[in-house]
This record gives sequence, C-alpha cells and structure tokens, in this order.
Amino acid sequence: MEFCAGGDLSHFIRTRKILPEKVARLFLQQLACALKFLHDRNISHLDLKPQNILLSSVENPHLKLADFGFAQYMSPWDEKHMLRGSPLYMAPEMVCHRQYDARVDLWSVGVILYEALFGRPPFFSKSFAELEEKIRSNRVIELPCRPRLSQGCRDLLQRLLERDPLQRISFEEFFTHPFVDMEHMPSAESLCKATALVVEAVKKDEQGDPSAALSLYCKALEFFVPALHYETDARRKEAIRSKVGQYISRAEELKTLVTSNNKTLLQQGNPARNILKEMSRDKPRLCAALEVASAAMAKEEEGKEDSDTLDLYQQSLGELLLMLAEPVGRRRELLHSEIQTLMGRAEYLKEQIKVPAVGTRQSSPPSYCLCAQSPFKSGHYDPPDIWYSDDLQQKKHTRWRLEYRANQSGLLVEITSLKSDVTVTSSNRTFCISIPSSHFHSTSNNRN
Repeated sequence: MEFCAGGDLSHFIRTRKILPEKVARLFLQQLACALKFLHDRNISHLDLKPQNILLSSVENPHLKLADFGFAQYMSPWDEKHMLRGSPLYMAPEMVCHRQYDARVDLWSVGVILYEALFGRPPFFSKSFAELEEKIRSNRVIELPCRPRLSQGCRDLLQRLLERDPLQRISFEEFFTHPFVDMEHMPSAESLCKATALVVEAVKKDEQGDPSAALSLYCKALEFFVPALHYETDARRKEAIRSKVGQYISRAEELKTLVTSNNKTLLQQGNPARNILKEMSRDKPRLCAALEVASAAMAKEEEGKEDSDTLDLYQQSLGELLLMLAEPVGRRRELLHSEIQTLMGRAEYLKEQIKVPAVGTRQSSPPSYCLCAQSPFKSGHYDPPDIWYSDDLQQKKHTRWRLEYRANQSGLLVEITSLKSDVTVTSSNRTFCISIPSSHFHSTSNNRN
C-alpha cells in the first residue's frame, strides 16, 4: 500500500481557499490521465470527489485516484438506475433516478474543477433538500466573473457541467480538449520530446529557414514548460531554465525576421543592431534613439570625430538608458549590448577630439559626461580627481559628488545629485551624468 503524505484534494483546496488556474490545470491533466486509463478498460469510478483524490506529497504533489468502492465495469451500452456516490458531486441524472452511463464521471470532474477554481462546488447547500432542489432545477450553471479564467478553461467547465448527458462533452472530446492538453502534461518524456524538437530547430536555423526553425522552437517550448514542472532536481531544473532562456531569445529574433517587411535582414546575416531596430518598431522613442546613434556612427565613420558627433552619442545614450527598465527579454539583451557598444565608442571619440586653441570662445558652457555600469555599492561616487576641460589646455578638479544607494544584487535603487544643475540619467544597472564646467576649477598644471 502506498502512503500519500499530501492528504486529499479537499484539504488541499480548503487550506488555500482557491487554486490558481495553472495549478488546477496541472491537477486536471493528472486526473484526466487516470480517467483515460479507466475509460480504455470500460471502467467507471462513479464516486469522483476531492476526498477520493490523494496527493503523493506536500511539495510537487501528484494525484492518486482512490476509493473504487462504487467502481464498475461498464460497456458503452450499459445503463444504471441505482443511486451511487456523493450527492454534492453526483450528476443530475443519478440524483433524479434516471438512466445514466459513464458520462457521470465527467460531470464529477466538472464539479471538482469548479470547486478548485472558485472555492466551493456549484451546488453548495446547507441541507440535502436544498441540494436536491438545485440539482433537479433546469437552470444553466453560471460561472462567477471572478477570478478571471481563460476562455479554454471556461469552455471546458461549461461543457462538463451540462445537465443533459446527451449534450455533455464526451470522453474523446474531453481528452483532446485544448485546456486538458494531455499531450503536454508533465511527464518523464517531456524533456526528451523538447530536446528532439530543439535539435531539429537548430538544423533548420543553420540551413537558413527561419520560419521552420521558429515553428520548431515554439513546439519545443511547449514541452519544456511541463518538463520544468516534472523535474525535481534543483540543479537540473536551473540548467533547463538557462537553456530555455536561450531558445526563447532566439525564437524572438526569428519571429522578428519572419514577420519583418525588411527582407534584407536575412541577406545581412541577422546583425544584432538591425534586429534590435526591427524589434523596436512598436517603441517610437526607442527607434528614434537608435536612429540618433546610427547618425553618430555614420558621422564617425566619415571621419567627423568632433563634438557634434559626441553630442549625438550622448543624446542617444541618454534616451537608451531610460529604456532598460523594460521587461526581461531578447530586446532588452540586445539593447544592453548596444548601449555598451555606444558607450565604448563615445569614450573613444572623447579621447580623440582635439583640444581647441587657448582663448577659443564657445557659444555655450561645456559639460562633461561620465557613464558607469553595475555592480554598484551603496555610498557615493566621486568623479575622477582630474578632468580635462574642452576650452582650456589645463587640468581641472571637480567639486561635485554623486550619491546613490544599491541593493544586494548591485543594482541601482536610488541616485541623488548634490547639485541641481547636474543631469543624471539612470536605470537600475547604469547611469550617465552630465556636469557643467562651473563645477570645475583650474589648476596651475599644464595638460600633458
């Protein structure tokens, strides 16, 4: 005899009030698997209820169907009249002493799913008389508006809780219903199926067929999710998650290539910058910042290594840094890489700009830009002791300080400028500061 340390499903639901749809779906898939085993052998349980469904463990539980006291062998032509099972989960045709068949188990599944999602069965009553009245009624069972459920879940519930057994969903329709989705239920085979599909996806990708590769990656991900649910080893699960993240990133790139009207992307070998631009078409501000960066690079490649080009880089970085707050995904990865590249080019250009002759007038006061990246430590940031001015051939010392606070992961939480005219552009991983020349004072040392 097997010991089920997780108790029964009734207790599991009561202690949590209601179950999230994704949890209820996992349990439904396991229950469907047990019913499929019975149905293939023409066996009906006839007393399905949460109290007869046991959980193997408290953590990562698997359902075990129990109490087959009323179970019977029933051929497709068998019909019964005798009252069996628990009234609260009993199909109307049984309570009303009408002929019934194996489809009464499907009604019970609907009641169990309803209770898991809404916290109580659809015919919850204070007395048996009230319960019998509700069951005998011809009113359609209406699903509560809250919590919100997916369309697939609602459709299945309504078809399971059909009072007329002839109109109720059949076993074949139940097993193939999209919400049940038995093909993708967590199992030992999930990871093998996902891996086989990924191998095919990589081949198609290497052969230059992005459409076929994208389709295969998406199919593989449908098996990776149940594989993660099935895996119990923490290290193996983390390794699977890491791989899945890589496949999702590549799938996002392929989706951009497949749906883009810019077919030259395929001919250019999928450069990251062009892919980022395509992925940013729904973000006008991001697109504009990337165009400014492209203009800066074009000017630099033309040999125009001047302050105008540097200004373009700084304008672009000021906008792009603000965009890093977007959700995790391939676009943010590409954006982070692009920002690093632009920072490097801007710093290089800054070193290459020739210093104007002494006494040269400028129309506006010069400023100084510094960019930094995580990890940070809480405290303050002092710019380098010595900065070079753009208008004088002398070294300058700053009288300015930036204070900020970081979390344990080294990400920026709060950033404060001690001077009101110091511009700070930041995300949780990077910041860029622009310091007016008024915060610097000359020294007697000449520039080396």
